Amino acid sequence: MYPQTFYAQTRTDQTHRPTLQGPQDTDTVIIGGGLAGLTTALELAREGVAVTVLESESIGFGASGRNGGIVSPAFACGSDAIEARVGPENARALHRLTIEGVQRLRSHIQTLGIPQADPIPGLLNLRRFDQAQDLHAYAEDFARDYGYAFTYLDRKAIQERLQTTRYLHGLEDPQAFHIHPLNYLRALAVEVERLGGKIYEHSPAIGCDLKGAHKRLRTPNGHVTAKRAIFATGGYTGTLIPRLKRAVLPIATYMMVSAPAPDLLAQVIRTKAAILDDRRASDYYRVVDGGQRLLWGGRITTRAANPQGVAAELRRAMLDVYPQLAPLQTDLAWSGLMAYARHLMPQIGALQPDVWHITAFGGHGLNTTAIAGKVLAEAILNQSNRIDLFKPWGLDYAGGAIGLAVAQLTYWYLQAQDHWRERRS
Repeated sequence: MYPQTFYAQTRTDQTHRPTLQGPQDTDTVIIGGGLAGLTTALELAREGVAVTVLESESIGFGASGRNGGIVSPAFACGSDAIEARVGPENARALHRLTIEGVQRLRSHIQTLGIPQADPIPGLLNLRRFDQAQDLHAYAEDFARDYGYAFTYLDRKAIQERLQTTRYLHGLEDPQAFHIHPLNYLRALAVEVERLGGKIYEHSPAIGCDLKGAHKRLRTPNGHVTAKRAIFATGGYTGTLIPRLKRAVLPIATYMMVSAPAPDLLAQVIRTKAAILDDRRASDYYRVVDGGQRLLWGGRITTRAANPQGVAAELRRAMLDVYPQLAPLQTDLAWSGLMAYARHLMPQIGALQPDVWHITAFGGHGLNTTAIAGKVLAEAILNQSNRIDLFKPWGLDYAGGAIGLAVAQLTYWYLQAQDHWRERRS
């Protein structure tokens, strides 16, 4: 069963897939029916590989079907940290992958015919303190290194689009876009099945034997025998593979959607682009449902809180930017668990021969899963070694309970930094 989210309420595909019953043989078994698992399944199925996907709930149940829906080129890890670890050449190669991820996701929508994904172009990445030199430098670097153009926005240009005084500088990305992520994901599943793949819901992997030439994954009512296994479990990773469990931090994030108020929203937000402020503790939002509603996300905690309580905090954040939206009522609020690695990069690689992992896409999952699934499929099929770019970011121990505490303290520290910089402006 899906959690109560705007996406679940407005999904167009209502297919209920079966649970696994009895034995099944396949070439590749994928554990996890989110974007990472289904994208990998699609890329393999396109090459004629028989795939079976096991999902413990419904496909898209986790962060893949609950996120902000913004598709733009970046990793959660900052550019400077990436370059410090792998050097400028490999850093540029990784950033090219994020751009390719945006392009691949757009291509999937076009070639598979997914109008229900409702792609809408544009992203405004905005700043709440008075500094712009680094924004100009960032735009110049992207134009030079990747041929990717941003447009700088000053305060006046921002206020032509948004009726607020909170934002002082920004970059507009016309190549980024935003979508209905659950509709997109479920359309990928339909294509996987059209190509012969099997998808089983409410079929958690509760046991495994990964030794030898054949891997066996056991569910409550059956088992799958395969040549290879891929674990794509994200923020809902269980204890089946302890090393994977130890390598990710499940971080809760929160979203709310307003009741319909098209006239009020049109007065305040005069753009169809998504909006993201560039604080580490950022808010992100966009008008959805054909201009009827406002979807607003932000805040993180290291354990899931009451969504209604967090909705009140999100509402305060919204009114801090747009006090004139006080009459806007909150229609629905929800949370979801994202998987973060300690180093903030995706974890893609081999646990052992013919046992692979693809996880930790928290903070930038749409474009990165779109390319990660392709890169993993290429590695499995010996088509490329692009997966080697991710080797410097392995399954590092995330710290368990201490790691979660550190993550929460770091978040509060970053919030304090944000407030301090804004007060100085």
